[in-house]
Amino acid sequence: MRRVLLLTIGAVALGLGWPAPASSHAYLVRSTPAARAVVTRAPERVQLWFNERLEPAYSRVSVWNRETQRVDAGDVEVAPAEPTRLSVGMPPLPAGAYIVKYRVLSVDGHVVESQFGFTVRAAS
Repeated sequence: MRRVLLLTIGAVALGLGWPAPASSHAYLVRSTPAARAVVTRAPERVQLWFNERLEPAYSRVSVWNRETQRVDAGDVEVAPAEPTRLSVGMPPLPAGAYIVKYRVLSVDGHVVESQFGFTVRAAS
């Protein structure tokens, strides 16, 4: 009986000393257009998919040209039916390089901020 009690206490102590798994941050799983993509026309919406649900009120995405002018439509949304997808509408864009900047708050409470580029190439 004493041996069982000691083993139980040891197991509990070991469990309490074991580090809990860390919460992961939301990370970008994929996007349209993809990072470093070269497209012949801009998509109607730039879309970003994350590995965790996003907090809509605190998640942003924007698209900028080389002259640091914002060129998206400003209608940022987290899809209600797909809370891991963040998007913004796009007008037709001329050929050039663009930067997608995003800042998201996932339901785990962590903020992630990053950016990536894509290029619109003139159609041949």
